[in-house]
Amino acid sequence: MKNKKIMSAVLAGAMGITLLAGCGSTASTDTTSSDTTKTDDSASSDDSSSTEVQDITLTVMTPAEDQDDANGNWAKTECEAFAAAHPEYNITFNYLQTSEGDAKDVVTKDPTDTEGTAGDVYMFANDQISALVDANALAELGGDAASAVTDNNSKTIAGTVTYNGSIYGVPYTSNSWFMYYDKRVFSEDDVKNLDTMLEKGKVEFPLENAWYLAAFYAGNGCTFYGEDGTDESGTIDLTGDKATAVTKYLVGLMSNKNFKVQGDSPDITGLGNGDVNAIFDGNWDYDNVVGALGEENVGCAVAPTYTLDGTEVQMKPFIGSKALGVNPNSKYQKAAVQLAVFLGSEDAQKAHFDMRGQAPVNTNLATNSDVAANPACAALAATAQDGYSIAQPLFGMDSYWDAAANFGKAIHNGEVTADNAEDKTADFNTSVNAESAAE
Repeated sequence: MKNKKIMSAVLAGAMGITLLAGCGSTASTDTTSSDTTKTDDSASSDDSSSTEVQDITLTVMTPAEDQDDANGNWAKTECEAFAAAHPEYNITFNYLQTSEGDAKDVVTKDPTDTEGTAGDVYMFANDQISALVDANALAELGGDAASAVTDNNSKTIAGTVTYNGSIYGVPYTSNSWFMYYDKRVFSEDDVKNLDTMLEKGKVEFPLENAWYLAAFYAGNGCTFYGEDGTDESGTIDLTGDKATAVTKYLVGLMSNKNFKVQGDSPDITGLGNGDVNAIFDGNWDYDNVVGALGEENVGCAVAPTYTLDGTEVQMKPFIGSKALGVNPNSKYQKAAVQLAVFLGSEDAQKAHFDMRGQAPVNTNLATNSDVAANPACAALAATAQDGYSIAQPLFGMDSYWDAAANFGKAIHNGEVTADNAEDKTADFNTSVNAESAAE
């Protein structure tokens, strides 16, 4: 996560890295403008109106780690639990192994080959939704399936699988960032506010990384295609006093001797030797942080507030998700949707956490005692809740990444000052919206 080129890796590559080593009659279907079948757990292409047990075959695609017997074979365990819960089916399961980051490339080769390469149900990174929909490889969810997503997740997490106003997956874990800190330097109260931290220790932040920089602006009311990131008729709004005030705050940080701008990667070594006392990173580096600080000294917390003109403003990182998708070409659409919802359920997410350390997104698990006992998972789960993050839009961001990285560099290099902050911020807003303006 050093620049725009690895933004996709953040959501489609780093997301594959886990922290440590869960009836009725056939209904008619709707078709969206992209020819993707809209389906719920009562809509399918299979005829299950009979009371007889139906013989079906479902192919499930997951990362290899989820099918590893040494890790408990989460996929097989949960699929067998699904079969036990649905005696109306006699299910033969086939399993394919593909990472969430590679799902798009694999499934879109031939979405109709559900028994060979595409699968009926598969796991994918949420930034792949538009490409999967365009390839008629991802079904829009409706009815009870869509309700399961909105009822069991924060609005932010539901937004990560919302495209063109519709839901296209069942989220089961998130991808975002949070703060690691040295518990010997900062208390749990200290880390609630960045300015308080800077009075006591040295804090490093990746100001020149667009994925991180947005959190300051989002916290103060700037929006990225609406408040939930799904308004395609909107823009990236970095206008007015709300944005200029943030820019001036960041300019002020440059003169604070305890604030350090991150280089190409987080200074985990410096965290260990005391050169820095807090960094911002993801769960993929938890083991490295433990190695540097010692597990007893590792603190993890959501991104802090910062004090802007006397008011505390909550930083709000971008957040994405990994989700379960349904292939609209599945012969057994109803059962496929039911399985996707089951694999993304509270119980399945808890099992995923127990077996592989996957941080859950189900709102009921946010304060689960087992999750809370794992510092990084607890921080990531808390970040997924409303008010602590924003869904990264699935469209209209191409111009943002380079423009934001360059703006962070300009602040760091002193090219942006308190005197020219208003004009520079206005220019920044124009740059990030260049893509939508050209359309």
